[in-house]
Amino acid sequence: MLRDRDAIITKEGLIFRVFGYTHPPDGFICDAEYAPSNLFKSANPKAYRTDGAKVFYKFYEDEGWQFVEANFPHHMILHEPLGRKVVGVKCHNVAVVKKPAETLKTLLKKEPKDALLNALQTVLNITVLGFGLPMEDFGVFGSLLQGFYHPRFSDIDITVYGEKNLKRIREILRELYTDKSSMFSNEFEDDSSIRGKAWRFKNISPNEFVWHQRRKIIYGIFYDRDSKRAIKVEFEPVKSWSEINNEYSQIKRITREGWIKAYLHIKDDSDAPFMPSIYHVETVKVIEGPKVGDLRRIVSYLEEFRMQAWNGETVYVEGNLEKVELQDGRCFHQITLTYGPRYYEQVLKVAEPKAKN
Repeated sequence: MLRDRDAIITKEGLIFRVFGYTHPPDGFICDAEYAPSNLFKSANPKAYRTDGAKVFYKFYEDEGWQFVEANFPHHMILHEPLGRKVVGVKCHNVAVVKKPAETLKTLLKKEPKDALLNALQTVLNITVLGFGLPMEDFGVFGSLLQGFYHPRFSDIDITVYGEKNLKRIREILRELYTDKSSMFSNEFEDDSSIRGKAWRFKNISPNEFVWHQRRKIIYGIFYDRDSKRAIKVEFEPVKSWSEINNEYSQIKRITREGWIKAYLHIKDDSDAPFMPSIYHVETVKVIEGPKVGDLRRIVSYLEEFRMQAWNGETVYVEGNLEKVELQDGRCFHQITLTYGPRYYEQVLKVAEPKAKN
């Protein structure tokens, strides 16, 4: 049994991240994360990874989808309710599975062998053990999970399992960010993380993006005194096993009905931290596109729009309107933000930003 952020390595050596919690019975819907250099090379200087023996390149934005679709079509699996193929791995093509919590447990059994592992232990001692949280409810992902991190350049990527632990870790981080002596700060306290970079989203400005990211709290900076380095630290929300509901068998059909622009009111944000992020909504006003009376939710597969809005807020959304038909005969509509054409036109943002955390 696998869940979001578990890693699959295929027989070709491609590395996929299991994406979300809704999967067909014979495979896993995924996001392509890394490829060995004999299969893919990237011109992006940030993409290079090595474990000392092999070289890998990381996929950014939708290039993983494009690469797999063009070169490894057997890793495009049929999503029957959608009626089209998505990136995924069939069970018989899984060669190796790596799980974040198991990898972290292994790393913590040993004395840290380098600066990054030492910093990881310090971060966990302060944020997890220091506040009495169970270490088994945390893991590592990204290059730490795969073992090809760079001790002096890589980030610290941590999974936090369960809504209860996420709520507590956000409280802890907020407290640390306000303590100038804590060695922690909010990565998005200013716009330095995106300053000077090409901005491709059309309907959210860099300043709006930073405002939304800042209040998510899960993106931090740890000032490591031993390595004298400012290290990005992310706490990635993942559902605990008891919180997971695989909707795949409950859905009969999902049909796209056009592009929509709308203002919506957030009624329930409890699934907003997880992937895909789900916001239960009611319509305020449809600006453009089909007008339907049963628009119930926003579903975002894009990490930029995770934890983007809270209960009671009004948001502006652009994306694909879809009709969802369930096996029991019920149906409703949703707006979906996902990979594909018009990627950078999609948006989910608070209509009137306020100083709210």
